[in-house]
Amino acid sequence: MRVRAQMSMLFHLDKCIGCHTCSVACKNLWTDRAGAEYMWWNNVETRPGTGYPTGWEDQDHYKGGWRRDDKGRLHLTLQNKPTGIARLFFNPALPQLDDYYEPFTFRYGDLFSAPAGEQQPTARPISMVTGDEMEIAGGPNWDDDLGGSQVYARNDPSLDGIDPDVRSQLEEIERVVFNYLPRICNHCLNPACVAACPSGAIYKRAEDGIVLVNENKCRAWRMCVAACPYKKVYYNWSTGKSEKCILCFPRMETGQAPACAHSCVGRIRYMGVLLYDQDLITAAAGAPETELLRAQLDAILDPWDERVVTAANAAGIDDGWIAAARRSPAWRFVKEWGLALPLHPEYRTVAMMFYIPPLSPVVATIERNLTKLDLPAERVDFELFDELDKARLPIRYLANLFSAGDEDVIRAVLRKMLAVRIYKRRQSVDGVVDDATVALLASAGTTPQEAEDIYRLTTLPTVEERFVMPPYHREMSIEAVNDPLRHKGAAGVGYVTPPRRGA
Repeated sequence: MRVRAQMSMLFHLDKCIGCHTCSVACKNLWTDRAGAEYMWWNNVETRPGTGYPTGWEDQDHYKGGWRRDDKGRLHLTLQNKPTGIARLFFNPALPQLDDYYEPFTFRYGDLFSAPAGEQQPTARPISMVTGDEMEIAGGPNWDDDLGGSQVYARNDPSLDGIDPDVRSQLEEIERVVFNYLPRICNHCLNPACVAACPSGAIYKRAEDGIVLVNENKCRAWRMCVAACPYKKVYYNWSTGKSEKCILCFPRMETGQAPACAHSCVGRIRYMGVLLYDQDLITAAAGAPETELLRAQLDAILDPWDERVVTAANAAGIDDGWIAAARRSPAWRFVKEWGLALPLHPEYRTVAMMFYIPPLSPVVATIERNLTKLDLPAERVDFELFDELDKARLPIRYLANLFSAGDEDVIRAVLRKMLAVRIYKRRQSVDGVVDDATVALLASAGTTPQEAEDIYRLTTLPTVEERFVMPPYHREMSIEAVNDPLRHKGAAGVGYVTPPRRGA
């Protein structure tokens, strides 16, 4: 057992209001400069939709992530060594500017310099790359709130496998539903961007698991951009370097949450430490697809287990980090309560940002029919509990996003969330929790005490409960010299590149 620490963020999608405050905070702090205009290290997508860049989930086109061969070995989907060399100067899987959008501004001077006339002068849009006039055809939130849904929503790759009748019904007015999906770099345990970089410029920090780009070593091959299945590495056309989310590590080193989390209006973001077993990364990434999610969760260790604590101390993780891991909201939602899941585990990067799936209402006609039966309010709740498969956002769609297609995992999460909601409703409206409600909780795999804890951390958390920041020590930023993996040529903990000939 080789214990490592990972700073992990959690997103509660039931609480996201799609305000994009997080995106603006990140943009103002990190990418408000030449060459980074189109970069959105944090973006919020409307789902169903094609996302940003357009269709990033289509790995048949973009070739991101890893694939598992018949012998259980992992290979980059993008390339092997021979094709990597052949594609150094031509990579057809690389997103083009049109897949993002051509950044633009407006020629505001026209409003003041236009000659007098009967028509109101307008500020023409101009490209921030070339300076030429342009027609705006897209943007980072172009399909926000179902805008252009006939084009964007129906082309969501995660709708694959959904019954055609259900897909057609999604466009009916009484079934229209969408949710927001915030995305940042997942700071994966098995990052494809690290493996694909020919110059070894990307590495994973030993002390907190943050994946960073050493721009002094970056040679602009852009293989990292293509290999990342989430398309969260960007190329700066002005500096000729790759850039990506750094999880605001300068803020975290001073005890502050990342800017996107700190500014979140809906308080959907949580931050905490997860301990994991580095020896299990290969098993977590290389498991058969039906076992991928379970293998990844098995790699996350219990911070209360004395064996884990002993191994963590031996690996140089101090007691302050272990204490933070025990109070971590990421630990509670991911492992203790089993409510949070990674995004697209089938990409095999072992993503370490987690999502609580949205609990959408059932089809309006079903709710209306139950009301017509003149049932008591509590009976309507119990009847709806059994109608999760008829939710407006199909179970299959959520399974394609968060559980590698395993619908039972999504049902279990949604049943527990709905059970907690019914329990609190009975408690607050009726003032008493009857045996039927307790039985409902038990059928969802939870208890009244756990339901109270989930409710508390979901709806009433303090800042200190949402963001459990460990005590960073500056000496930790120096790579541990006693770690046998840390030698010349190492690309990060667990990602060792052989030393160059003659080194």
